[in-house]
Amino acid sequence: MALAELDGFANGAVALGLGLLVGLERERHKGHGAERACAGLRTFAITALLGFVSNQIGVVLLAAVAVALTLLVTVAYLKSQSSDPGITSEIALLTTLLLGALCTSNAALAGALAVVMTALLTYRQPLHQFVRHQLSALEVRDGLILLTAALVILPLAPDRYIGPYGALNLRNLCALTVMLMAVGAIGHIAVRALGVRYGYAVSAVASGFASSAATIASLGAVAKRTPEHVRSLAAAALLSNLATFVQVGLILGAVDTELCIDFLAPLAAGAMATGCIAGWLARGREAADTREGVAVGGAFETSKAVMLTVLMGGVMLLGAVMQHLFGERGLLVAMLVGGFADAHAPTAAVASLVDAGQLTAQAMALPVLLALSSNTLSKCALAWGAGGRKFAGYIIPAQLLILLLMALAAWLQGTL
Repeated sequence: MALAELDGFANGAVALGLGLLVGLERERHKGHGAERACAGLRTFAITALLGFVSNQIGVVLLAAVAVALTLLVTVAYLKSQSSDPGITSEIALLTTLLLGALCTSNAALAGALAVVMTALLTYRQPLHQFVRHQLSALEVRDGLILLTAALVILPLAPDRYIGPYGALNLRNLCALTVMLMAVGAIGHIAVRALGVRYGYAVSAVASGFASSAATIASLGAVAKRTPEHVRSLAAAALLSNLATFVQVGLILGAVDTELCIDFLAPLAAGAMATGCIAGWLARGREAADTREGVAVGGAFETSKAVMLTVLMGGVMLLGAVMQHLFGERGLLVAMLVGGFADAHAPTAAVASLVDAGQLTAQAMALPVLLALSSNTLSKCALAWGAGGRKFAGYIIPAQLLILLLMALAAWLQGTL
């Protein structure tokens, strides 16, 4: 038997399989009696095969079959006595026809889409519950803003360096902003889903994606009210550093994957040191009350996204100007100052300078570490101000040790 014929049989088997998969789910929700749905296991399986065979014969036949099936499901819907006016099964049946046809050219994609569609059909009630009762109007609005930025603004942004000294690349700037917004969204969802159940440790890591410094300040305020849990709260506060390290790696990788690899050793050293110190602090001494979550602002706030974009653009421009006027020392000063406000913007500025050819990859580690150093000082000040001496007594030595180990790892790697 020819190889092409074997491929045809395999694709036909995929069409049958995806029809059975979707049909199995629909059969379980078909109902009984006069209110039962128009299609079940056999109908979906046959429809998928019909789409496959029709497309094999010709696209004109496939179009005719699609029109005929549309008429059939329309008549069945109008004659149905079901109290549910939805047309989900009817749309799923038409989609199954097209997925069966897609199997002739791309069976893997058709199978993957069938799995996604079956999941959407299966989890109807949880999805409805989430949208109606869990998702707020503000989160919907912010999610739309994120999607607009990712799917509309980002593709239209020009991918070239512009402005004074060629400091700004709008495509990179938009990509970094969208990435940080998306990571913040994941942290926001994790805080809502896991924060109360699993306590401060998990929620601190998740909320750290929105702001590690704000998380430390928030936990410091809780520690001042509940001094008996200060060790556990300090451990959770330190774990928020993991979010900073992940974001720094993502920022470098978003501009150039090689930059992330070059700085991987310091980031890994910082993450391991953070985990070890936090584990030692949390080891069996206290059990923090998990009824109060870590309060960090919303991950999708438009004002924060605009401020973040302006801050990154400003630090990028400042870094390029300082480097042009004062050389490498000027760049180091700019990154040190920028790090007091946020570690992400200086990291993005350094990555952009390397990408633009104004800075070598080997010279990247020092300005990034300086930005992390000034950001560490900000966290230490917030720990002292919000949590008091005892809380800061755990946070400050740990933060300085983590920073020292990161610098040592960069030196051993030869990037410092």
